[in-house]
Amino acid sequence: MHFATNGLRRTLMTNDLINYDSFTKAEWRDFYQDASVPLTQASLKQIQAFNDQISVQDVQDIYIPLIHFLGLEINQFDHWQSVKAKFLRQKARHVPYIIGIAGSVAVGKSTTARLLKVLMNHFFGDQRVELITTDGFLYPTAELKKRGILDRKGFPESYDMKALIKFLNNVKSGKKVMEVPVYSHKVYDIVPDEVQEIVQPDVLIVEGINTLQLPSTEQIYVSDFTDFSIYVDAEPDMIETWYLERFKALLTLAADDPDNYYHHYTEGDLDTAVAAAEHIWNTIDLPNLEEYILPTRSRADMIIHKGDAHMIDRVMLRKS
Repeated sequence: MHFATNGLRRTLMTNDLINYDSFTKAEWRDFYQDASVPLTQASLKQIQAFNDQISVQDVQDIYIPLIHFLGLEINQFDHWQSVKAKFLRQKARHVPYIIGIAGSVAVGKSTTARLLKVLMNHFFGDQRVELITTDGFLYPTAELKKRGILDRKGFPESYDMKALIKFLNNVKSGKKVMEVPVYSHKVYDIVPDEVQEIVQPDVLIVEGINTLQLPSTEQIYVSDFTDFSIYVDAEPDMIETWYLERFKALLTLAADDPDNYYHHYTEGDLDTAVAAAEHIWNTIDLPNLEEYILPTRSRADMIIHKGDAHMIDRVMLRKS
């Protein structure tokens, strides 16, 4: 079963992107080429998300100009904090800059987030850059079962939004040390008694499908705390292909590991396992994309569009 996405896609393309300037890869690349790529194709493999793809050329053409652009944004942000504090006659304090990265499952958000962190660490050596994923704020599987929403995992109601918002508020307030729950894709659950420690960042990158969403149960949203947001975009049919390719690769890893969540899929034939993955995509991930993720695209400051083989072919930047 496939949901009809083409009509929705055409409507969104014509209605929600009129406030963006669109640049081809060549146009975007020409805005800044004064720095060489501090990475090799081999080192990129350590950064890219599982079964994702990225090339040194994309880093040079897309991410180097983006890092320079973000540097300008952060400098302006820091200056404004000082001006505002002076106007309000308040003591000046350092306010962390938060970057949100959104998009569908399997579209490559994690790769974008990790790459930005590595490049920022290289080019902004005096800045402390931290990265978290909102997966850490998913309710544990036991809680999802208790609430009867295990089949809604990834949908807005499956996240502990109060905890995520409290964390982001602590970041903006300058709290020195914070802890974030850790989610494992291997066990498909929150890892008990394991946390990620975040120490007073200058820049915090927040990656997750819900960074631009407006949950109806909250009065304050994740996007209220982000200073710049990026939506990683691709055609739904293409994302489905990447999703299924990743699923098959995960089966290979899980074949000899009974503790791996995907191991039970390896106990039958491959066609049955792939059919199960297609069902999950069509009944959970695609509806989530259509209903809750894709409609938030027009709230992003930047849209990075990917084509065949995960190659970026277009960058869109909000006009105002």
